[in-house]
Amino acid sequence: MRILCLGAGAIGGYFGGRLIEGGGDVEFLVREKRQKRLAADGLRIESRFGNAHLQVKAVTGQDATGPYDLILLTCKAYDLANAIAAIEPFMGPGTAVLPLLNGVAHIDILNAKFGKERVMGGVAKISATLSPEGVVKHLNDWRYVTFGEQSGEMSPRVMALKQAFDRTSVVASAVPNIMQMMWEKIVHLSTVAGMTCAMRASVGDIARTRDGTALMIELLERNAEIARREGYAPSESFMEEYRKLFHDTASPYMASMLRDIERGGPIEADHIFGFLLEKASQHGVDPLLHRFIFVHLQAYEQRRSSAPAKAAA
Repeated sequence: MRILCLGAGAIGGYFGGRLIEGGGDVEFLVREKRQKRLAADGLRIESRFGNAHLQVKAVTGQDATGPYDLILLTCKAYDLANAIAAIEPFMGPGTAVLPLLNGVAHIDILNAKFGKERVMGGVAKISATLSPEGVVKHLNDWRYVTFGEQSGEMSPRVMALKQAFDRTSVVASAVPNIMQMMWEKIVHLSTVAGMTCAMRASVGDIARTRDGTALMIELLERNAEIARREGYAPSESFMEEYRKLFHDTASPYMASMLRDIERGGPIEADHIFGFLLEKASQHGVDPLLHRFIFVHLQAYEQRRSSAPAKAAA
């Protein structure tokens, strides 16, 4: 497969770099500054599963030569419009897009733009960051990617990608029920992100309060009900796993969205919580917790956006 990876940051750099290690044909579509750094220093990965220093092909929009068999989309949701504009010139009739974004709202956007038959579903489970020196630092033992066709077909391109990942240290799964898995992830993610961001605390910190566990489970149940009414009810084993987690008073787990807030960065509030608030209202699920969390996160975004103006004044 000829693969174009949009960006060479933490997620794209890790998965794309591992594919190259396994003999994959991967190019990175990057900005000029990142292109120059990659040309000078190569792509560096630091991981307990093996460090890598790779010479890679990094291209800009001016020198990329499509079409590609697959475009790997690893942007944040708030950059989705720019990402679509960046990859559109390289989409051929047979090119597939594999987005590894949080949530599910992006699927409808990509379907509308490129057609459902060209959009795969995907879920990544990895903790990685890009250092100021441009090194992809893999932070734990998560290195999972799951993908499939929206239709459930185990298509040749799905199997080809699985074979490419099987030559690497990435744990890859090709599945016929990717939309189910994406909905289960948003149930999990929105519960953990909503509660840890609203409380500015880890799961364990919240669980040690009088009503913290009960509140986390209440949000979990409401998110699961939204998923059920969308046709993707989480399994009982999934629900039990997270009920158990929310009783763990020692858990240090917090969402990456909270880390984004703590560093003053942008967040995916609308893509996750605006989407779920709309779905809650649409399906008659009590929206109070979603309204509170979404307003809380929007207030953070408002304060963040007005900070430079205040500083200048």
